[in-house]
Amino acid sequence: MPIKIPVNLPARETLEREGVMVMDEESAIRQDIRPMRIALLNLMPNKVRTETQFARLIGATPLQVEMTLLRITDHTPKNTPMSHLVSFYRTFREVADAGEKFDGLIITGAPVELLDFTQVRYWDELTEIFDWTQGHVHTTMCICWGAQAALHHFHGVPKHVLPRKAFGVFRHRNLKPHSPYLRGFSDDFSIPVSRWTEVRPADLPTDAGLEVLMESDEAGLCLIEDAAHRMLYMFNHIEYDTTSLAEEYWRDVERGVDIQIPANYFPDDDPHATPENRWRSHAHLLFGNWINEMYQTTPFDISKIGEITEARPGTAQQQAGKRHGSTAEPSGGDAA
Repeated sequence: MPIKIPVNLPARETLEREGVMVMDEESAIRQDIRPMRIALLNLMPNKVRTETQFARLIGATPLQVEMTLLRITDHTPKNTPMSHLVSFYRTFREVADAGEKFDGLIITGAPVELLDFTQVRYWDELTEIFDWTQGHVHTTMCICWGAQAALHHFHGVPKHVLPRKAFGVFRHRNLKPHSPYLRGFSDDFSIPVSRWTEVRPADLPTDAGLEVLMESDEAGLCLIEDAAHRMLYMFNHIEYDTTSLAEEYWRDVERGVDIQIPANYFPDDDPHATPENRWRSHAHLLFGNWINEMYQTTPFDISKIGEITEARPGTAQQQAGKRHGSTAEPSGGDAA
């Protein structure tokens, strides 16, 4: 099933060229199902590129997904035209005041990781957003600095500045192959890493129910599940395009930053060579698993999101039919 995005969103042309199914409002209302409502709180400076990266992943699942673009209310990014923000984004305050709820929320990273959390200009609103998710979002995935910020807010876990940027494509281990989020994952896989800070295992509280799902010998913690807060903390950039690390490398070189060539990325460590993407399949798998788990557990009545519910009985397919109004057999109905 396709993703529903605005007709003129710049990401649309890229997604259609790549074969990702997209649809407009008229086509969406003809389908007798409730689409998954997923919001993207985009804290990255290059809004268009980040929109495309995440729309590509959430648009590749067999479900209809409606993506809502969110931004911080009183923060205007420097690298995105205001016309783009006005056309395609809603502020958090608009959504919160309207009492809207979402099946899923993605909170991106941001280029502020060397600042203390409280020094970030929009920290107060971001902490309000974290708290708001607990009553208005069924499940949230936080990325890179966004993951560090959420983990600090809910559990007081600090971040530590690294002596050198963790930069490259690193091998990771699947620690919990039976987790619904890692269904189908290899035991060993590669994920792009690009950060100046880290969260350390020793700082994780032992009584908070946090479960480490992925880690790397070289890059450390990668993915943590926080079931109590219905959150996933992804510290690395599994959503990155093939050329994202190259663009970051050459940007820093042009700025005179003392930056190393990203590890395990360019063939023969030649920054002029074209890198190969070795993480794309696992990126799609992670987001597909996340959305599938969301679909299986979110209430059909979206107003009930955030309410405390009992564990769902029956099989996943049976429960999906109850929650999404399908009475047909799984092979021929609207449910995936």
